[in-house]
Amino acid sequence: SEAKPPKEETPKGISPVKAKKTPSPADVERRKLRPGSGGEKPPEEPPFTYQLKAVPLKFVKEMKDIVLTEAESVGSSAIFEVLISPSTAITSWMKDGSNIRESPKHKFIADGKDRKLHIIDVQLSDAGEYTCVLRLGNKEKTSTAKLIVEGIP
Repeated sequence: SEAKPPKEETPKGISPVKAKKTPSPADVERRKLRPGSGGEKPPEEPPFTYQLKAVPLKFVKEMKDIVLTEAESVGSSAIFEVLISPSTAITSWMKDGSNIRESPKHKFIADGKDRKLHIIDVQLSDAGEYTCVLRLGNKEKTSTAKLIVEGIP
């Protein structure tokens, strides 16, 4: 105890209490952080703990092709539907590789895990490959289906 610097030893009554109280939250945080940010183990830990908690990004139900004959399809609507998980994922829609914007022609419906692309007033030109892109963080999944409009022979 004699080797200790006098600063810690002498003012037993007041200062240490004050000194402890003020920096305490920051010190506690710093102490908590240090074992986590240094050493070999921690860099591995966050990804693992994250993976355990993270819900896998997936299509519970994929898109299905829609086949319409021209006569019945023109003027009617087609709805592509997917079921996704988790519901916090962001969906966007593409046709033949380019993004679809929501418009009077294309309505996006998101209801929890249920996501739909509603194509209103289908024309022959709407035929093509439609893709639902699912994003969560840096992960991405896609589901693709075709809208086929068959001309009448």
